[in-house]
Amino acid sequence: MMRPERMRGRRPRPRSCILLGVPNDLRGRLRLVAESKTFTSLRVPNYRRYFIGQLISVTGVWMQVVALSWLTLDLTGSGTSLGLVIGARFVPVLLLGPYAGLVADRMDKRTVLRISQSAAMVLALLLALLCATDTVTVWMVYAISVGFGIGSTVDGPARQTFISELVGLDNVRNAVTLNSVMIYIAQIVGPAVGGVVINVSGVALCFLINAISTSAVLVSLALLDPDDLQPAPREERAKGQIREGLRYVRHNPELLATMVMIVVAGTFAWEYQITLPLIAKDVFGGNASSLGWLMSSMGGGAVVGGLIAASRPTATARTLALACMLWGVTLTVAAAAPNLGLGVFLMLFVGFGTISFSATSKSTLQLVAEPRMRGRVVALWSVCVSGSTPIGAPIVGWIGQHFGARWSLVAGGVPTLVVGGAYYVWFKLGHAAPEHADAAVALLNEPEPAPTP
Repeated sequence: MMRPERMRGRRPRPRSCILLGVPNDLRGRLRLVAESKTFTSLRVPNYRRYFIGQLISVTGVWMQVVALSWLTLDLTGSGTSLGLVIGARFVPVLLLGPYAGLVADRMDKRTVLRISQSAAMVLALLLALLCATDTVTVWMVYAISVGFGIGSTVDGPARQTFISELVGLDNVRNAVTLNSVMIYIAQIVGPAVGGVVINVSGVALCFLINAISTSAVLVSLALLDPDDLQPAPREERAKGQIREGLRYVRHNPELLATMVMIVVAGTFAWEYQITLPLIAKDVFGGNASSLGWLMSSMGGGAVVGGLIAASRPTATARTLALACMLWGVTLTVAAAAPNLGLGVFLMLFVGFGTISFSATSKSTLQLVAEPRMRGRVVALWSVCVSGSTPIGAPIVGWIGQHFGARWSLVAGGVPTLVVGGAYYVWFKLGHAAPEHADAAVALLNEPEPAPTP
């Protein structure tokens, strides 16, 4: 029995801690993590519901990404054909992206999301049926890929700008980054599970699971409390609103320079649906599970990078430039991986670099843009990232097929490194604002200009 004098000065342990078997110091650390700035947005009930629904759905999407890439390679055996299939999915973004941003500015974003997610569910079910009955052909894959592209074109701007309505402008950087983290958490699970499912049951089950998981988004939208939303003013119909968005970006040097970086990265570096299947199959001689491990590892690195980015209250032009250069370096180094084990390890760093650039660039655009222009600006982000894929995907696929899969990664890494360095020099010359958050506050305090016809 402990003597009374040895008990003096000791703080008694709460009975609940004793029953749970959790030390006080550990509980304290967990409480600090929960209360830290990293997870600020998740304390907003609406965003938390939306986050969970998206996490379930995007996990299914990543399973479909692996299945679609593997199905194309199985049908054609061609890196160029794989590039064309991926490119077909993003042609609608290139053609319809600016208009989709205007739709997001004009309409209720929840309505837009309900329509786009329902369409994605129907297309996934159709693809599952075609694969299960062994009637799928390459032209069908092209056609359905275009259908997915139309849906994601409409969905993208509404989904991205809806985040600010869920959490408000003060938390938009944190929420955007956590949303990116969520996508990469899903990337850890989805491709790994998808690879196993493909090897055991075939690609049809992956498409079916994705169709079912899409319902989670529809449920989360139905559970949102409309009284807690902070909707941006809807843009009234007028002539020339798409041109107005283009002029707005062209006359804002910081937005324009960021868009140029995104175009280069979107064309050459953001082609993982082409480069990784080629690396897994041609370099490492692997199967669908090998592809799943590469993509899951990249997702793990992205989660770590995203949590670090989410803990930062602001984004700076210097951070954006360094993130772009880091991404280019990691891609180039990963191309030299001698075996699958080291390739999986290096993809951790590729994922870290990817989300660092992605989250910082998206935050920059949403913080610098005026609220009424935000949908069109984010739509242009989608055009720069995904709309450049119809150009970059066939090029990267052709490089991988004719010069080797490793060079498809180098083709993305080197241009990204160069454009990041150029942006850093531009920033050092004083052309970019040091703090994007300050720029956002200044824009909010200015009177909004009248719409230009």
